[in-house]
Amino acid sequence: MSTTQGAFDNNAGGPWTRGCAGGGRWTPLELIAMVLGFMVFWPIGLAILAFKYWQRKTGGADLQTVAAGAFNNVRSTMSGFQAQTQRAWSPSPWARGFTTATGNAAFDEWKSAELQRLEAERRRLEDAHKEFADWLDNVRKAKDREEFERFMKEKRGANG
Repeated sequence: MSTTQGAFDNNAGGPWTRGCAGGGRWTPLELIAMVLGFMVFWPIGLAILAFKYWQRKTGGADLQTVAAGAFNNVRSTMSGFQAQTQRAWSPSPWARGFTTATGNAAFDEWKSAELQRLEAERRRLEDAHKEFADWLDNVRKAKDREEFERFMKEKRGANG
């Protein structure tokens, strides 16, 4: 068995798998990441080496699995954030203080009226946004129709 084969083969019991419960094998992705890490900024390559050492000692997941898990976590967090920002106006944790009574009837009436006015303004802005989006969609469709008709006219002129 060659030295290289022993270093990269999990079943060979080479120096990288000794005392390892699972993954000690270097995947091509890990090798490329380590080399590029050293080329771009040496602490990145060093961090990948440290990760592989930790993986060897603990039998943890490989770099690709860890990176994919981190990517999925970030993606789910961002999609949750987008869903939250796209949600219609609703009382959020920071707005709860606006709905509690202060004990002063005049202030509470004024606050309620202002919140209703702001909600009406928000709805008016939302309607204006929808109208503009519809108008813009119609403009795009008309432009597409015009370009298509010009194309067909040129095609008929070239064939005729």
